[in-house]
Amino acid sequence: MQTEELDIRHQQRGNNSEPGGGIGKVWTQAPSEVLDRLDVEREKGLDRQQAERRLKEYGANLLRKHKQKSIWLILVEQFKSLIIGLLAVASLVAFWFGEWIEGWAILVVILINALIGFFTELRAIRSMEALFKLGKVRTRVRRNGREQEIDAEELVPGDIVIVEGGDVITADLRILESSRLQADESALTGESVPVGKDPEPVTNETVLAERKCMLYKGTSVTRGAGEAVVVQTGADTELGQISSLVEEAEDEQTPLEERLEKLGYRLIVITLVIAVFVAVSGIFAGKEIFLMIETGIALAVAAIPEGLPVVATIALAKGLRVMASRNALINRLSSVETLGATGIICTDKTGTLTENRMTVTEVALANKSITLGDESEQSTDEVSVNIRENDALKLLLETGVLCNNASLSEHGTLDKGFGDPLEVALLVAARDAGIDADRLHKDYPEEREDAFDPEVKMMATWNTVENGRFRVHVKGAPGAVIDACEYELVEGEKQKLSEERKRALRKMNQDLAGNGLRMLAFAYKKTDSAKGNPYEQLIFLGLTALLDPPRKDVKPAIERCHAAGIRVVMITGDQVETARYIAGAVGLGEGDQRQVIHGNDLPDNKKLESSLSDKKRILETSIFARISPGQKLDLIEFYQENGHIVAMTGDGVNDAPALKKADIGIAMGQRGTQVAREAADMVLTDDAFSSIVAAIEQGRIIFGNIRRFIYYLMSCNVSEVLVVGVASIIGAPLPILPLQILFLNLVTDVFPALALGVGEAEEGVMQRKPRDPDEPILTNRHWRGIFLYGLLITTTVLGALYVAINILNMDSSHAVTVSFLTLALSQLWHVFNMRSDASTIWRNTIVTNRWVWGALGLCVVLLLLATYISPLAQVLKVQAPGLDGWLVVIGFSIIPLVVGQLTKMIRT
Repeated sequence: MQTEELDIRHQQRGNNSEPGGGIGKVWTQAPSEVLDRLDVEREKGLDRQQAERRLKEYGANLLRKHKQKSIWLILVEQFKSLIIGLLAVASLVAFWFGEWIEGWAILVVILINALIGFFTELRAIRSMEALFKLGKVRTRVRRNGREQEIDAEELVPGDIVIVEGGDVITADLRILESSRLQADESALTGESVPVGKDPEPVTNETVLAERKCMLYKGTSVTRGAGEAVVVQTGADTELGQISSLVEEAEDEQTPLEERLEKLGYRLIVITLVIAVFVAVSGIFAGKEIFLMIETGIALAVAAIPEGLPVVATIALAKGLRVMASRNALINRLSSVETLGATGIICTDKTGTLTENRMTVTEVALANKSITLGDESEQSTDEVSVNIRENDALKLLLETGVLCNNASLSEHGTLDKGFGDPLEVALLVAARDAGIDADRLHKDYPEEREDAFDPEVKMMATWNTVENGRFRVHVKGAPGAVIDACEYELVEGEKQKLSEERKRALRKMNQDLAGNGLRMLAFAYKKTDSAKGNPYEQLIFLGLTALLDPPRKDVKPAIERCHAAGIRVVMITGDQVETARYIAGAVGLGEGDQRQVIHGNDLPDNKKLESSLSDKKRILETSIFARISPGQKLDLIEFYQENGHIVAMTGDGVNDAPALKKADIGIAMGQRGTQVAREAADMVLTDDAFSSIVAAIEQGRIIFGNIRRFIYYLMSCNVSEVLVVGVASIIGAPLPILPLQILFLNLVTDVFPALALGVGEAEEGVMQRKPRDPDEPILTNRHWRGIFLYGLLITTTVLGALYVAINILNMDSSHAVTVSFLTLALSQLWHVFNMRSDASTIWRNTIVTNRWVWGALGLCVVLLLLATYISPLAQVLKVQAPGLDGWLVVIGFSIIPLVVGQLTKMIRT
């Protein structure tokens, strides 16, 4: 042993993209070479001084700790909006010119919006907190020549670790020795069954899911035992790199946030243009400068929809509650609307499209293939088969129980099985066939077991069947079992197994395995001794095909996605054949020629961007297999860069970076890891893919409602701007005062807008294609409608003002009250113009919305209170208009509604 400690830290930092860093790709190196490079003897392990120096050099075996988002930061983020900025500027201007009531009123609006958003988003993402928990265990190591247990945090590169079934792996390890060793890596790779492990090195290009000589932090040992050496700890492990990816994968700004920001910019431009135009016009008309400043304030107040942030936040919060009732919990408020714009759903396979449990789906006996179910079964030759009366099938299932080291829980449910998932599935299949495993073991007690040997690829048990007689039960890889058999059980009789028949069985096995099924073969023999070679003179019983079955709700849900113009793409770490089979079962891709892209064949982002053929191939592919966490992230970014709104579903640690990077990340709540749940924007409490479709539908409804109430608010605000602007230009008295405008914007406009924001869905909402990601909330068609409606309302208000002054001879105060009330009621009745052109006058989402009627009733009461309650009337500077005034108000205010409805009737 060298006296100087090797500078492993320097070596490993040389290439953090590789496990083992600077000591090379350790999965390609022999165990002895890895030990030499790490300067450690396997029989002794590290001594105390070495361990202390390396711990000081590398730090504790913990994942990188990320700064937790503080409550104050969450609160501050509620004010990061152009609309809020505009309101703040308007408030400051009001204070500057002594308009204290207007200033405080606007500040109250800003505060209300911030508080709603703050309390809704208080449960912020805590991804790293879940990751830290994976290291809080003890690990058995060899140090100073003896075995001892230490905290996993104290592990350092070079530590010799002893592992056995049930252990959680707490660092990245290179296997030195193994005995029947298997590991569950599903949370890291997406592989649905345990992976066999051995010390033999693999090739340089081997993907992570196929590196059989490695054990990775965050996975677990399902069976067997072995020794391994630590090659990476903490943030340098594969799990640590995923942790870094989660940190680096910045949250995307949601489409709604982008659209509201663009709307804010347009409002700034509109406000400045109108203010400058009116100011210049007033100066040329010879009006007083102070009057023009006051008019400018009125215009600023009129142009900004003060109620927009509050209404948008409440509409989204309502959508959040609806989604929660449909088993979809939203962590980020603005993500509610994002679902409605989703064009691509990238989904993991294991636990998302499938049930994340192995199931025996088919048994191939000598002369028939049987599909298993709950009661009687249907064979492929359409002959009804009762499992309990089929001796050959019964013997095969009994072999699966006796040649087995797994167990079921007290209730016997698959979810509560312990051991290898394949063996658990065999126990469940036997249980469903009426076989009592406990009784079977009592009737046929085990005398001897030959554990599974990776070289032989089989295991065997000797079970006593009568005095001095034993039955040997064998299960294992089909090729190995078939080669070991000399006979076959046919209709209860032992028959010679010819080479031709063996070729047929191998072909059957290949065909089933090619469909992504996991295959096991079973055989038996009777003997007088519990000694000797169990793998000779065997009688072949049959094959079983096992599968992690697709969830029943997935296929119809995917069909609904396709009808809605949404692409579903499977991105999995599992094998190509399994991915293709599951894709076919759930309706992804077309026909038998479903294209699958292997992770090794997926170019990196830079090469991808320069290749049009690669772009086209990826955009047309629905199945990606053997994909690493980094590649998932690359695919999400690729779709986003090509103009798609992307949702990503997943449940494993390996999904976390992509869940965070996606426009909306969707995690499974029941089977999903805590890491995935914390990284996601949405969590499905029932793990049902169909809940995603329901959430998308709700997202589309919410966007439609948001667009409708913004359309309504903006047309109301434009009418206010035009009323003030036109009156100023023509030299008429201001038809509405600044505080009256604020009253309308915060009271009579907001309640109808809120009612629109909680409306029900229009017909056919899920038969439309996703919106163009670049489409603004208000299109040019909407802006034309806003201007025309604003002009129509302005005309009626100025008409009412003209009648009040010139025909009814009212003084200025009474006349302004008439124009104020006319504007208020015009805007209230205008809510009915928000129905779609395809609907009828009496049957539409506005008329049937009870909240609309409640809002109208409330606003009318508030207007009457503002008119007749003295303190409020004095603040707003209004007076009772009298009977004549009310007739003018009602007559003129109904004109925009009548014209709007006639226009819709003519257009349809």
